[in-house]
Amino acid sequence: MNTGTERAAARKASTGHLSRRAIVKAGAAAAAAAPVLAACGPSAGGDGGSGKTLIRFLYATGDATWNEVVAAVAEAFNAQSKTTVVEPEPLPAAADYATALKTVDATGNWPALVDMRDTLTYMDAGKIAPIPESVTSLLSDEVYAPAEDGEVYIVPSTALNGEIGFNIVYDKDYFEEHGLSVPTTYAEFIALMDAIKANGDVPLATGTAEVWPSDQLWKPLAAPTFAQFSEAGGYWNAVEAGDATIEDLRDPMDRLKTITDTYLLEGWQSTQDAQTSTLIINGDAVMATSSAGLGRLNDIQKVDPEFNAGLFVIPADDGTLNVLKNSVNGDTASGIAISKQAQEDGAQYDAAVEFLEFFYSVDACNLMEQTGVVSPNIKAAAEVTRNSSIPGAEDYFALLENPKLVWYENEPTNPNHSTFQTFFRQTRIEMMDDQITVDELVDKSQAEFEKVMDEG
Repeated sequence: MNTGTERAAARKASTGHLSRRAIVKAGAAAAAAAPVLAACGPSAGGDGGSGKTLIRFLYATGDATWNEVVAAVAEAFNAQSKTTVVEPEPLPAAADYATALKTVDATGNWPALVDMRDTLTYMDAGKIAPIPESVTSLLSDEVYAPAEDGEVYIVPSTALNGEIGFNIVYDKDYFEEHGLSVPTTYAEFIALMDAIKANGDVPLATGTAEVWPSDQLWKPLAAPTFAQFSEAGGYWNAVEAGDATIEDLRDPMDRLKTITDTYLLEGWQSTQDAQTSTLIINGDAVMATSSAGLGRLNDIQKVDPEFNAGLFVIPADDGTLNVLKNSVNGDTASGIAISKQAQEDGAQYDAAVEFLEFFYSVDACNLMEQTGVVSPNIKAAAEVTRNSSIPGAEDYFALLENPKLVWYENEPTNPNHSTFQTFFRQTRIEMMDDQITVDELVDKSQAEFEKVMDEG
């Protein structure tokens, strides 16, 4: 077998020595094409002459695998349903999804099914409808919960494995060739990047052309601090109560700046998330940030089936793998909701329920697994066939059994928190790009947090 370096050189040679810019453009074109394919189908708002109810499913895109999963499940459902046609409606990757939902709300053009963010906010505003027991009874009891009124408003789109998906994807052949190991402490992570850099190679690729991927490196760095407040209701609630400040995040901010200045592949400001897979496959960097879990590994396999990928979570100083636990309720809970607009229509609500009943069937979950994601936690999970064929999948599942794994909670209760988070992401990028200092980041973020929370 060729070594990682030899294979990377061979790939570059086979492309006719394409420039990095040309490779990135090709990756961007591929990423942009996926949502278009996923959205093919009849137009919502009519029956297309079929006599069926057409409903739209708005979801946040980002990686090609998830686009394919939504498209495949919708196609399978449409083929067997006698009453309903579901039209996937992916939001382009460059958009801020939370902001886009506000636009949907402002226009009043809600789809029947929504990949929900800021759940509590829209629930309190009466924008989403209760999900019936015919759907929730299919799910494991721990992955959904009723709101204060006793109704369930959101159900998971994939397995609730916390933020294990926020990880580092890497070239295993390169590691083996150079005698490198997966880091077990944060100091070892820095030493690993120093060793790669000493070889004359770029340690890490990341992308912030879209705002939200900036979380992929930040969240693992901040996790040890966030985890300290888990038992006290979460870090952000502690800041709002005056028991913590943004200053408490200075250490991970300094670490983020050090990594940006020392180890990142140049051009990260204009790199889209989906392009990072191409960058490690072509040897531009040895590792890349990700928030897609198995989806990113599957994307890599599709581009180069022979690429030997692996993944790991950035550890804390003491080796702990602090991972945010999924919220099944509250404002940070994400998943699928049915819009109030669909409920008022009647037929669209029934169609949405029918789709969700299919979504949580064994057949649909098997299809999701085959396509490349870990399917939702359903009661009939023992009947689902897990997909272990994706290179690196064993690393993902091993993380769930790692004795160093510690789940923590960080559930903001202020309904304006998502507004602050958009600001916080943009401001961190300004710091990474030398537009502001860490001191200015701390001060600006604290002031903005207090202003936005007061408005809530």
